[in-house]
Amino acid sequence: MDAAIDVEGERPYQVLVGRDLLDRLPGMLPGAAQVAVVFAGPVRELADRVGEKLRGQGIGVLPIEVPDAEAAKTVEVAGRCWDALGGAAFTRTDAVVGVGGGAVTDLAGYVAASWLRGVRWVPVATSLLGMVDAAVGGKTGINIAAGKNLVGAFHPPAGVVCDLGSLDSLPREDLVAGLAEVVKCGFIADPAILELIEADPAAAADPTAAVLRQLIERAVRVKAHVVANDLRESGLREVLNYGHTLAHAIEKVEGYRWRHGHAVSVGLVFAAALGRRSGRLDEATADRHRAVLTRLGLPVAYTGSPWPDLLAAMRVDKKARGARLRFVVLEGLGQPSILDGPSDELLSECYREVAA
Repeated sequence: MDAAIDVEGERPYQVLVGRDLLDRLPGMLPGAAQVAVVFAGPVRELADRVGEKLRGQGIGVLPIEVPDAEAAKTVEVAGRCWDALGGAAFTRTDAVVGVGGGAVTDLAGYVAASWLRGVRWVPVATSLLGMVDAAVGGKTGINIAAGKNLVGAFHPPAGVVCDLGSLDSLPREDLVAGLAEVVKCGFIADPAILELIEADPAAAADPTAAVLRQLIERAVRVKAHVVANDLRESGLREVLNYGHTLAHAIEKVEGYRWRHGHAVSVGLVFAAALGRRSGRLDEATADRHRAVLTRLGLPVAYTGSPWPDLLAAMRVDKKARGARLRFVVLEGLGQPSILDGPSDELLSECYREVAA
């Protein structure tokens, strides 16, 4: 049975989780005369099926192919999308659908947010990362030379489609990488996620298993609860950045060749060390981070770049406040808090644990 998870707030919408969901897509965009379908090459077949469903309801379709993965999230690619919308005379009643992983849906959402100061959009997430993270919450954006996701907008979608059939053909390494965001949700809000993974790590990474579906639904519900109460990251929503400050720095210094989920996995181990060394987190819960991630086959160490380069990258992270770095840390399982302005010495000590 399909799950429909409500995301409340100033612009409520639903996240659909299940299989064979494309018939539900046109109903999310009533009144649209045209829809731009933004997609990357690897999901062309699915994008074609999305176009067929829309045309079947009398909606004009403008296909826009973009580069795959983080190569899509550039000013130049966004500019090409805007030019395509302008050439097709897109109006405020028209819409954008992003078909792909988290990078493509981030781009599609930002194109929709900025076109005519905001048109409707729907992400059709094809990766685990896209389903549990990028597609939910209304954060859209692109990367620039200074850092990841520094240009963007808060622009909630009209709905989200998480068709689990897309995971059947997803490369295993990509699926496992997406589980890092699921693990994050377990530590900040829903410990049952960790128990499910620990009980059967293999099923957690099996797209046909009921366990993975349950993990996806639980992770989406965690994020839905947070963003419903704090769309624009003025307080509560910051907890979703657990593990992400170092993760984004790794991605930047690696030229976005690291998978986001792999960087988040290392970032979670770093955040756990930071919580423990700052006296907030108990030893057992800190150690549990490394244990859970290791059982899934995710990386828990990083030695690719010098620490000063990573520290410099973190200082331009969007979570920083002036010259002060801010980190989400745990005070216990499901108890996130903010560590504001930790010393460089403390950060260096924690990094040595990751680099060991």
